[in-house]
Amino acid sequence: MQAKALLICLSVWALAVPAAQPVLAASAGEEAGLRLLTESEYRNSIRDIFGADILVQGRFDPARRAGGLLAASSTVLSVTPAGLESFSKMADSIAAQVVDQKHREKLIGCAPKEANTADDTCASAFLDRYGRLLFRRPLTTDELKSRVKLAGDLAKSGHDFYVGLSDGLATLLYSPDFLFRHEIAVPAAGGKAYTLDSYSRAARLSFMLWDTTPDADLLKAAESGRLNTAAGIAEQVDRLMSSPRLETGMRAFFADMLQLDTFGNTTKDSIIYPKYNAQIAAAAQEETLRTVMDLGLKSNDDIRNLMTTQKTYINRVLASIYDVPFDFHGEWMPHQFPEAAGRSGLVTQVSTLSMFSHPGRSSPTERGVAIMDIFLCEPTPLPPANVDFSIVNNTNGPLKTVRERLLAHATTPTCASCHNHSDPIGLTLEHFDSTGAHRLYENGALIDVSGTIQGKTFMGGQGLGRYLHDNPKFPACLARKLYSYGVGANSEDVNPSVYKTAYKAFVDGGYRLRTLLKAMVTSPNYFDAAPPSAADTKTAMNTAK
Repeated sequence: MQAKALLICLSVWALAVPAAQPVLAASAGEEAGLRLLTESEYRNSIRDIFGADILVQGRFDPARRAGGLLAASSTVLSVTPAGLESFSKMADSIAAQVVDQKHREKLIGCAPKEANTADDTCASAFLDRYGRLLFRRPLTTDELKSRVKLAGDLAKSGHDFYVGLSDGLATLLYSPDFLFRHEIAVPAAGGKAYTLDSYSRAARLSFMLWDTTPDADLLKAAESGRLNTAAGIAEQVDRLMSSPRLETGMRAFFADMLQLDTFGNTTKDSIIYPKYNAQIAAAAQEETLRTVMDLGLKSNDDIRNLMTTQKTYINRVLASIYDVPFDFHGEWMPHQFPEAAGRSGLVTQVSTLSMFSHPGRSSPTERGVAIMDIFLCEPTPLPPANVDFSIVNNTNGPLKTVRERLLAHATTPTCASCHNHSDPIGLTLEHFDSTGAHRLYENGALIDVSGTIQGKTFMGGQGLGRYLHDNPKFPACLARKLYSYGVGANSEDVNPSVYKTAYKAFVDGGYRLRTLLKAMVTSPNYFDAAPPSAADTKTAMNTAK
């Protein structure tokens, strides 16, 4: 884990928490990793701790992808000054809502003896309860005492118990102990290796499976030490995986793996594609996630069929892109494409086809690069800065189809290796335009959708889907990214040996997502940890100064 890089940013909280609040919680173990909460983890945690009607209003710093995943960058991201200010404002807003007239009776759990002054007993019970949920562990004596004192001092000076309580809660909400997942390493049995402590295990399980903070049962299992046993882990994993909330966790993972955040930067030329709008972008994401959840979780089907299924879900706006009739009896309806439609799984859905295209035309190169990276874990190197794209971009020249233009462009030696890597895949999807709508011609010329990779020739989206379905690199890539997502590692740095047992169970079990997920999170390797050396920590703290 990469705790060193994140320790740099912790000094910015020096003025944001009470003086007695330690930056790192007291523990019998050592800090082995820090992971900044993602936006969805933050929002889900607030919802689950305080209720769905507590609004989270504010902006989050943009994340960056590492090894194909945004989640992997959470171990190396720092917080910008603007991001810190936003966290502070969100903390104040959330805390104010929790103690307001509408929510205080339900959420505070006690009432002060006098509303115009301090009440340490009520404040202590309230802050201790929510501190445990927010920090994902019990507060230390000093952590609680400092906040009770702060709440009391402000209640007295402002003559309002609830104002003081709100400020005390806000310090929990913008503390690094909430905003970062602290993973603590303790000696494993035998003392020759390190493993995560029980509270870190609870967090790793909950954020992986539910995309949110540990619930009361999981925290109790951690507190009792039950999560330090294989039986205790299996018991909690069965409970978490039997919950409908597993879909929330898997939606978060697949949204990350499939790079659905790319829609935030996707635009289309409204003159060329008048049907495309923000509604279609949102619907395309939902279509893809519904397809994955239905096949992977609800049907527990062979996950490789995501590349070949012709079953999907559409709504009215997607029906206009797919050019199919829509039954208006519901917002969403199941749909099965006929063979003649040329559709095949995720690679021919509007999401993949539109995200990885240009605003005014398709892009076999972008599509090929994305599919190789997302589904096969084979990233394509960035092109040199001085590459001449004039041939490819000249849609009005004598070369009518993008295949012809790419072949002419790829004859340049510096371009050939990368284009030969990605273009054969992308060219098989040329029967679909920049929005994902079907077509047969480009500039009046019939489109050739054949492709050859490593001696294997296939035709169109359906041929590509079958190629990916049968390629052992696809399930291997999925397993690699699922493990990397759970532990917060760059997938390119992960050694497959750490999830070898889980992967074997996945293959032997018929490539079922539930089998892979359960085998992975119950594996002892899933909780492996290595604490940072004293030299690393010292260097990081010196850099922070």
